[in-house]
This record gives sequence, C-alpha cells and structure tokens, in this order.
Amino acid sequence: MTDVRIDDADPDPPFAQVRRQLARLVETGQIAHDERLPSVRGLAAELGVAPGTVARAYKELEADGVVRTRRGGGTRAWKPVDDRVDVHLRRSAAAFVAEVSALGVTAHQARAAVDDAFSDRRDEHGPPSVPPTAQ
Repeated sequence: MTDVRIDDADPDPPFAQVRRQLARLVETGQIAHDERLPSVRGLAAELGVAPGTVARAYKELEADGVVRTRRGGGTRAWKPVDDRVDVHLRRSAAAFVAEVSALGVTAHQARAAVDDAFSDRRDEHGPPSVPPTAQ
C-alpha cells in the first residue's frame, strides 16, 4: 500500500496519519468498497511502525464506519452505495436481466457483456459515473 506514508514532520502521531490517509483513499474510491486492506503486521512492516500503530488506526476507522473487520476476512474498505443509487441500480439490473433472458442469454454471457461494457467505458471515459436520475 504505497499510497500511505508516515511523515516525521507531521505533528499528528503515526496512527492518526495512517487513519487519515486510509480514510481519504476509501472516500475517494482509490481503495474500492469491500477491497481488502493489508494485514496489520504487513502494513506496519511496510511503514516501519509498530503493529499497534496500524491496529489503532484500523480500530478507529472501524469505529468511524470506514472499514469493517471480520475474523478470517481481514479488514475491508466500507463505502456502500448510496440508497438512492442502490434502488436505481437494482431496478436497472432487473430490467436488463428481463431483457437479456428474453433473448436466451445466459447469466454468464450477460455478466461478461457488462464487464466488457465497463472496461470499454473506462478506456474511453475513465471510471463510470452515477446516472443523473440516481443523484
């Protein structure tokens, strides 16, 4: 996780610096929703700090709702989709499934087509945006 750095000139303690930087990365989408963060020991070793420093940052991020930690599942970014966007997404997905099912398309083929469409869109326009009706 090379985007997180400890700055000795920063007046904030290292755990606060880690917390602040990870929160920003999740908020801006540079760490995607449900993406697994490095282990406490792994990130601590990478940053040259004690594991307790990273553990405290993760604990505070979890208290803030920025990450979720599950036994065996590690710590993951947590930025769920806005409820209005989620409703719009589910309605659009249901309509899409109904349409492609009527054509005899399999779920696997439909998923592949959606993945291709997102890939093409990223190549042309960068990351997909939220449709205006969902905002």
